[in-house]
Amino acid sequence: MSNQRADLVEMFSSVQGEGILVGRRQLFLRFSGCNLNCGYCDTPFLPQPTCRIEKSPGGNFVDISNPVALDTITSYLLTWLYDHPGLHHSLSITGGEPLLNADLLSEWLPKLHELLPVFLETNGTLPEALARIINNLDYISMDIKIPSTSGYTELWEVHRDFLALAVATTCYVKTVVSIETSDHEIEQVCNLIATAGNDIPLILQPVTIEVNAPSMGRHLLELQSRASRTLTDVRVIPQLHTFLQVL
Repeated sequence: MSNQRADLVEMFSSVQGEGILVGRRQLFLRFSGCNLNCGYCDTPFLPQPTCRIEKSPGGNFVDISNPVALDTITSYLLTWLYDHPGLHHSLSITGGEPLLNADLLSEWLPKLHELLPVFLETNGTLPEALARIINNLDYISMDIKIPSTSGYTELWEVHRDFLALAVATTCYVKTVVSIETSDHEIEQVCNLIATAGNDIPLILQPVTIEVNAPSMGRHLLELQSRASRTLTDVRVIPQLHTFLQVL
């Protein structure tokens, strides 16, 4: 077992609420810390004194002092897999930005990968860190941050470098869009993706607080139509877990 310990936010079982695996049951391991501060972010990632770990379905949580050891995580994972055989599709490594913990993940993932396929949720800005762990990843959900929603304007090239590595796995790109997102932004996203393959799925995910805005539905259809001129697999998928009111 690894001697390294991690500052974690929580570990729980739920459905994947985004992307191509939407609706599949996963075990989520959330790391603290992020290198970005996107305007729409609603995910807790600040370091905490304790990590919440779900012991059984239904929100039965216990608090474990941070930092947490790998053998503690493995013990809870094995309990879930024994008590609920066949339920979980994969282990989601999420955050925050989990790739900030590349040193630790390079030690942890070979062990965790023995238990379940590994799914990485990432903002797609740390290609050097990805290169260190990609051999123990099966799926990558990569964000492309666009100015109208994230506030960032300078990430295009680092996203391009990241995607060039990520295609070694089953990967897709997610872009959070708002009513202010322009055709030009989506064209930039699509052209970037096409450099790695025009069959890579693109998920257009509306900002959750705007889902019911009067013109959002039509706007999403227009963005999808625009993106489909370049890419062969463009999907509009809002956050499922917010509708279900689960983690």
